[in-house]
Amino acid sequence: MSRIAKYPVDIPAKVEVALAGGRIDVKGPLGALGYDFGGAVKIERKENQILFSAANGDQHSRAMSGTSRALVANMVRGVSEGFSKKLNLVGVGFRAAAAGDSLNLSLGFSHPVVHKMPAGVKVATPTQTEIIISGADRQQVGQVAAEIRAYRPPEPYKGKGVRYSDEVVTLKETKKK
Repeated sequence: MSRIAKYPVDIPAKVEVALAGGRIDVKGPLGALGYDFGGAVKIERKENQILFSAANGDQHSRAMSGTSRALVANMVRGVSEGFSKKLNLVGVGFRAAAAGDSLNLSLGFSHPVVHKMPAGVKVATPTQTEIIISGADRQQVGQVAAEIRAYRPPEPYKGKGVRYSDEVVTLKETKKK
């Protein structure tokens, strides 16, 4: 059995969990998320915990029990606390401005870049060179951050571009004569 699936997921007081058929729905103060786990995983609720186990003994079922446990744990944490990613803009003239459900970026191109935020994801710009992306769905927050970083990834010689706040960019040495 998966080692991850052995640990139960604790349900906080302000979170509601509904198990129906092959689906689990989680509601909390920051939103509602759902997941279809199919027949490979057996999920049961005991008081304030959710327990996971493989429905049968095959390899796929054991692997999916750990995956399902991790996904549900992220859903519970997402609807109660939320997830966020912080991006930094490094470069002269690189700016960001949040405008409603879109993010306006000046990244040194001849045109401004406008990134539309999906439903459930919020963006904030405390300064012109910082972007904070937050939401309840961990996968969606990470995907939006990756899409924004992909507009201008950090280049290896000066380090200019969009980078995660905890990312370390190793700079290359320039060619010498």
